[in-house]
Amino acid sequence: MSDETDQDTQLPADSSRRRFLAGAAALGVGAATLSAYGGSGPDSPANTAPLTPAELDSKLHEQVKTIVVIYAENRSFNNLFANFPGVEKPLSALKPADYQQRDRDGSLLQTLPPVWGGVVQTGPQTVDGVTYAPGVQYQENLANAPFALKGPNQEDLPLNLVTRDLWHVFYQNQMQINDGKNDQFVAWADSGGFTMGYYAQTRYSLRLWDVAREFVLCDNFFQGAFGGSFLNHQYLISATVPFYPNAGTSVAEAQIAVLQGDDPTGTRLKPLEKSPASAMTGAPQFGPSALTPDGFAVNTMAPPYWPTWIRDPERPDYAKSDLPSVLVPQTHEHIGDKLNQKNIDWAWYAGAWQATLEQFKGSEGIPKIPGFQYHHQPFNYFVNQGPENPSERSKRLRDGGLGDEASTNRFLADAEAGKLPAVCFYKPQGNLNLHAGYADVAAGDRHLDRVLKVLRNSAQWENMVVVLTVDENGGWWDHVAPPKGDRWGPGTRIPALVVSPFARKGTVDHTVYDTASILRLITRVHQLEMLDGLKQRDDAMKARGQAPMGDLTNALTF
Repeated sequence: MSDETDQDTQLPADSSRRRFLAGAAALGVGAATLSAYGGSGPDSPANTAPLTPAELDSKLHEQVKTIVVIYAENRSFNNLFANFPGVEKPLSALKPADYQQRDRDGSLLQTLPPVWGGVVQTGPQTVDGVTYAPGVQYQENLANAPFALKGPNQEDLPLNLVTRDLWHVFYQNQMQINDGKNDQFVAWADSGGFTMGYYAQTRYSLRLWDVAREFVLCDNFFQGAFGGSFLNHQYLISATVPFYPNAGTSVAEAQIAVLQGDDPTGTRLKPLEKSPASAMTGAPQFGPSALTPDGFAVNTMAPPYWPTWIRDPERPDYAKSDLPSVLVPQTHEHIGDKLNQKNIDWAWYAGAWQATLEQFKGSEGIPKIPGFQYHHQPFNYFVNQGPENPSERSKRLRDGGLGDEASTNRFLADAEAGKLPAVCFYKPQGNLNLHAGYADVAAGDRHLDRVLKVLRNSAQWENMVVVLTVDENGGWWDHVAPPKGDRWGPGTRIPALVVSPFARKGTVDHTVYDTASILRLITRVHQLEMLDGLKQRDDAMKARGQAPMGDLTNALTF
């Protein structure tokens, strides 16, 4: 922990850290992924010998009966948790070389560029008597550095203000990360300097900070894939990138990215000729990039099944198949397939799912109930959960309901009734998922805290592990370099909380994780066959002498 971390809220020294590190080493955890903790929780074993790997496997299998994954949206670690006490690399401890941004030609920027398009894109919005007009930048001539977000009167930008959205795209994310230097976020953003902003007041006003203080905050958790929500939802359930066969001769040909150079696996998208040369004179401009030149779907494509962008009027359970934006049905294995092989119950609960289906019967347009996001429903891209398999579809793709109360939210109703399946994913409805552009931080924070309270009062709680994270960074800057993985990621660092009776309470876990660490935990708890995508990343990292990603068990104690 840096000496520059806020001293008044530091967690106490961990008296059992040396014992824990020895135990982790005994479990075969590589030095690069060992956990270190800022504090010892009340349930931490002070005088117990570390478990062997076999003993830990036995404890996990016997005691963990319910795994809940809560998947929110689009926030980097810095944006919400920049100076959380006990983090390994707090924002407050950085030197200029750690954060200064470079222009598109690699030269050091003297100031941050304007916030192209303004802080707010819809409105005007009035919060606490202050009106936030669309298209306005409230902080000008900003130094080349991260900055606390402020409003027109230099007040903290309210957490209940819906700000503009920021680019969060596969190729641009890699160009922003720039081989781990994280120094071209501004250069390849559509929002100018806005990407460097963070909420300084979260330590006082964010409920999730209180949850993190009580349970485990992971400060080296990275989005599993580069880019946006579509791909990271796919990665969450399969650790695999969707594929569009024969894309170059299909209706989707126009969606194929044009890269710099001839390598179809390249990482740099080619700007259009009219794209501004400098970040100081405008946002960069690119052509389509939903598909890689070799046919992998890396940016948003619509599901082949309803609900989707446009449904087929002849086959209302399906998308119109002649649209270049629609992905073909997928058949590779996902975690649900592995669970099915062991007859382990699982489900994906989607907020506003049933409301969307009911209100838009007969409609051909994309649903708008309330902020429902079609590309946030990853199992709706797979044949096994498609209309061809109605029983499996209805069993696995469940309605998450609406709002914060069990009377309307069916996920919360099942939790209160103690009827959650062994593995379940909960996707909040759009206006409660934290996504900039159509959701605010405060509403999502309240909802997620409410969900955790219901889970903690459930009859299933005593054998439950909850992982709460976001899909990706939403375009917001972060300074911690992601480890080298494989072609697909990992991308930018994101916040993740482990909430459980088994959590090493009151700790910050420095283990290196990514989104697929959730799959690793599910696989280990239920003794499943490992997904091919997990093996692929393991092999790529081992080939470079790196330890594989952790499986979240360092955040737990038995």
